[in-house]
Amino acid sequence: MFKEKSTHVLLFCSIVTIASAVLQYLNPSMSFFDGGLITAILLTIFLNKDGYTHLFGAISAILVLVAAFYPHEGMDRQQVILQHLFSLIVVVMATIFVLYVKRLYRNIESDQQQVTALFEHATEGIILTNDKGQIILLNPAAYRLFEYEQNELPGKSIDVLIPQRFHHSHVSDREGFYKHPGNRTMGHGRDLFARKKDGHEFPVEVSLSYYRQKNTLFVIAFVVDITQRKQSEKELLSRQQQLERISLEVRKMNTELETKVEQRTLILREALKELEKSQEELSEALSKEKELNEIKSRFVSMASHEFRTPLSTILSSAALLGKYTQTEEQDKRDRHIRRIKDSVKHLNDLLEDFLSLGRLEEGKIMADPTVFSVKDFLEEVEEEMRTITKPGQEIRCHCVGEGSFVSDKRLLKNILINLISNASKFSPDGAEIRLDADVTEAGTLRLSVKDQGIGISEEDQQHLFSSFFRGGNALNIEGTGLGLHIVARYAQLLGGNVKLESRLNEGTTITVEVPAAPGV
Repeated sequence: MFKEKSTHVLLFCSIVTIASAVLQYLNPSMSFFDGGLITAILLTIFLNKDGYTHLFGAISAILVLVAAFYPHEGMDRQQVILQHLFSLIVVVMATIFVLYVKRLYRNIESDQQQVTALFEHATEGIILTNDKGQIILLNPAAYRLFEYEQNELPGKSIDVLIPQRFHHSHVSDREGFYKHPGNRTMGHGRDLFARKKDGHEFPVEVSLSYYRQKNTLFVIAFVVDITQRKQSEKELLSRQQQLERISLEVRKMNTELETKVEQRTLILREALKELEKSQEELSEALSKEKELNEIKSRFVSMASHEFRTPLSTILSSAALLGKYTQTEEQDKRDRHIRRIKDSVKHLNDLLEDFLSLGRLEEGKIMADPTVFSVKDFLEEVEEEMRTITKPGQEIRCHCVGEGSFVSDKRLLKNILINLISNASKFSPDGAEIRLDADVTEAGTLRLSVKDQGIGISEEDQQHLFSSFFRGGNALNIEGTGLGLHIVARYAQLLGGNVKLESRLNEGTTITVEVPAAPGV
């Protein structure tokens, strides 16, 4: 329909322009026919496109200029120019005026569309009422909030949305607001409830604002359903009450524990007095403490997780030997027999080393350096450790520098076995364990083992090389806390050092640097 009206206006403007041009041509001395051209320009205000205004303005200006050259009876040339110059100015001003009005109208229309979009698409319910409490207008969110059909509420009292038990107080509150209106923010320090069409009540927050139009007061209410928030607050209050009960019980337990501690303290004081009285009992206690230290040393030696590696190798090779029953598989059997012999020898060496841990501090264990191939050494360690890694874990070796090195191969092997065992134990299934070796130009062998495990906290790192110490996040994982202590002692025997870099849940990198042994 709007397009049809635009067509009619365009046709009418064209007719007026043509008629004015013809009449002006027939009666050039009568300048009031220029009013028809101006009328056509003004009518383009009803056409949406600015191009029509520009078109009719340009045509009118051309017709005015052409009319200046028509013969004018009883007028000199100066009068004709002044008359049409004035008409031209009026035509230009009319064109500019129409363009300005159309632009102003578009801005107003755009603002109206934005306000309408804000009203229609707001997530809060918006209700407009008059000074009599009648509902004038609601947005779609309000209809959905109260579960009414479209146009079902306008004209009704706002009380239909208020629970029956609040009607009396609401009427007085509403009249008080109308007498002294003011903007109120959400909540306003009160618990408010609303009623849906089916009578169901639910908690809401309401903010109020107002405006006057033609001496009539209109109130705008913004309504938000806070059912979920109230439930959360109720659950939070319940949890706070439970926490208070637990805190009370804990304080009670603390009081009981303090009483017991005081009782035990008295008992200990009496025991200390008895110990002070008896030098003989003190000597016996010292003797028992020495015996306990010796037992602890033997326990450390026997319980070390280092024994698992060669035993696992022996077990896996022995199991695989039973599968090779054919004569042509003798080479495979020989290879596993060699692995068993090597593992038994390594196990014997471990037992000998750990059983002599006490002698290690006395300096009775000496390094025995030999020349060996670093690459073959790494492959040997990788092959031996591959059997004890977790499912999916992979050991990646990388060697840089000279092919041979001079040091105690047995101690270096024990170091790597300890480090790789720890890396596998503290890493998840499928993780990668990286083993790097670098023989530097200075003649130093740098061995680095990097894992993707649970990592070590900064607080635990400074104690990690002490015997029996275990990280706080590794207490539930098997181990004696001797692995890194032994690694550090072996590195000292070889004249080297150990460096550790670790972050929680990001992995650990342990680097051992050993100088080449002289005189070999």
